[in-house]
Amino acid sequence: MEPLASAAACGKVILFGEHAVVYRRPALAVPLTQVQATATIEPGEAGITIDAPDLNQSVSLDRASPASPLAAIVRLTLAHLQRQPDTLRLKITINSTVPIASGLGSGAAVSTAIVRALAQWAQATLDEATVSTLVFEVEKLHHGTPSGIDNTVIAYQQSVYFVRDEPIQLFNVATPFTVVIGNTGVAGSTKVAVSDVRKGWEADRAQYEAWFDQIGAIVQQARSAIESGAIDQLGPLMDQNQALLRHINVSGPELERLIAAAKGAGAAGAKLVGGGRGGNMIALVTEQNVTAVSAALKDAGAVSLIVTEIS
Repeated sequence: MEPLASAAACGKVILFGEHAVVYRRPALAVPLTQVQATATIEPGEAGITIDAPDLNQSVSLDRASPASPLAAIVRLTLAHLQRQPDTLRLKITINSTVPIASGLGSGAAVSTAIVRALAQWAQATLDEATVSTLVFEVEKLHHGTPSGIDNTVIAYQQSVYFVRDEPIQLFNVATPFTVVIGNTGVAGSTKVAVSDVRKGWEADRAQYEAWFDQIGAIVQQARSAIESGAIDQLGPLMDQNQALLRHINVSGPELERLIAAAKGAGAAGAKLVGGGRGGNMIALVTEQNVTAVSAALKDAGAVSLIVTEIS
């Protein structure tokens, strides 16, 4: 049987600016199209069910907790589309290759795919801003006080210079460059990491504000380098960003092991991505050393690798 609707959304990776972005400093993030979440809608037997085998979740909308992100995005989208859920019989199936709790936007990708599929099913057209706004509401369940960067990059599927509560700015990549993303295999909770940074900031605002200012300055330099094609400047900027992320205590031993391995194999720079405390790291590589860096990351314990060109 043909599905009633099907839609997909990509992952994302933050190049520079994690955590400081929550405090209204800029960040640079790009879509990660090698990983995708797909939502497929079929006729259901009773009510609305949402099955996400890759996430080990299955919920029935009428019995789901308000804290369930899957149920929340369906409810929000149907309300926006002015459809009454208690009159519908739908089965929504989620398949996702975006690693969970690893800084690549799994939650936002799944939510975006669901919004797009429901809009397609309802024969409605939703612009990117509307999709992003709906997904952001559910990001609060995932992350507590999210910056909004995940839903923005994924909904627009564009490289974004992002400042919280300011108009979106797209940025151009003058010269494509290659990165390797290594997964520690350790689930990192962005909500916990963001909460812990908040506690540190509340205890010593002057010091944390200074660190956030330094991260913001790195982001500005990185944007200029990317837009001018000065890719050789990005490695040291990654290293500087990582040093500041260590100061705010969001790195971890598994991340540090992979970062050291990448650097030892010739990567020009490396840092964690996303919330930290596990999840993924990113390394800037060349055509000449991508194989060596990838092998070193595997040897150091990376459970999976993504090699991608940023363009």
